[in-house]
This record gives sequence, C-alpha cells and structure tokens, in this order.
Amino acid sequence: MDSNDLFQLGQLMCSVTQDYLWQPAKHRVRERTPGTSLRCRVGSGQATYHRFDPGDRQHQITYGVRMIRAKHQPETASGWLSGREIRKRGYFDGELSTLNLLAHTCCHEFAHLLQQSAGQRFRGSVHNRHFYSILDELHESGAAQATRNALANQAREQGLALPDTRFEAVDTRQQLARWQVGDTVRFGAGQRELEGQIIRVNRKTCTVDGIGHSRGVRYRVPVQMLSPLTPPR
Repeated sequence: MDSNDLFQLGQLMCSVTQDYLWQPAKHRVRERTPGTSLRCRVGSGQATYHRFDPGDRQHQITYGVRMIRAKHQPETASGWLSGREIRKRGYFDGELSTLNLLAHTCCHEFAHLLQQSAGQRFRGSVHNRHFYSILDELHESGAAQATRNALANQAREQGLALPDTRFEAVDTRQQLARWQVGDTVRFGAGQRELEGQIIRVNRKTCTVDGIGHSRGVRYRVPVQMLSPLTPPR
C-alpha cells in the first residue's frame, strides 16, 4: 500500500472517530468542560496519541501513517499495545486483522479522551483501571463495532484496501533473541528510514541510539520493526 492510500486510511480513521465516537459522547464531555472540541489529524510518523490543551479546551488525536502501515503485517503489528488488548481482553472476538487493529486504535485513543475528561488520567498512570473500564464499555456498548463497520464500509466505498483477514500474533521472544547490545540496525521506511545501534534489549522493544543523521536521538523500537544494517560495500 502506497503512502497516499495510508494517508487516506488515516483520514478515514479521523472521520469515523468524529462521527461514531465523538458525536455520541460530546454532550457528556461538554457537561464537564463546556466548549470542549476534538481535532483529529494524520501524522507523518509512527506516533499515535491523544493530547488535551486546557487553554483552548481542545482534544487532539493523531494517527501516525507509519502506525497504519505497521498494522498491515503480522510481523510489525504484534508489537503494538492495541494487538495485545484485542487478544487479552477479547475485543472483536480476540481476532487480529488490519481492520480490527485500526478500528480498535480509534477506540483506544478515544478512551484516553474520555479518561482525560473524567479526570482519571494521572502522571505515571495512564493505562490504569479507569482507562480499561472506559475501553471495555466502548466495546460492550457497541460503539467499537459501529466504528469497525463504518471504517470497513467507507474504505470499501473509496476503493481502499482494508484487510479483515485474521492473522496470528508473532512471538516477540524469538525475534528478540536475534538482537544483542552493539548490533547496528535500521528501522522506519522510505525517506524516514533511520539507523542506530542497540544499547538495550527490553521485553518487547530495543532501545536504539541513532547514528548518522539520527545521531544524538534515542529511540525505543518494537522488535518487529528492526532489520540489520548492512555495511556499505
């Protein structure tokens, strides 16, 4: 899938979040904080997150294009929290697919909005019991399924591929065994491909110090996104 298609999928995630998650909830949110609004945007990188600006009372949800790309393949999708939540909490019958992962990502980020609105997001305690109570409710109420259906239907109408074929999770332990401190690696794609050296092997990720034009920047990279850096010949 090319970058333009990925960006269009991100735009669909934005519109579905606005129409199927924000619209039913906005009056309740505004009862707590009058004048609250939501802006959704597509980011050029991997970062996918919710942010709230108390000054203008605006929530912002960003869906990263590289996140969308990663959730199209089991090798790169398994390292994301959304995949673990689907499997462990039984969302969408516990089935991993690109459609399920992207629909659940919309719900995950919107749950952070509701968590923030309810005053239940705390420093050092973001994915807490309050957050999962909200996320569970989005799935149990049918909001998550409505989001999934809308995303699938609108992608089909626009001629965008959004696979719903089930795939199995990849065992990250076997992948981690390939890497050790000192290995040089590449990650990312296209013009945004980065290079670095592994300084720590974690439970599901590797901590990488950038080299070359990325020198001075440290990254925490899901193991599925790493490939060996081939020395130039």
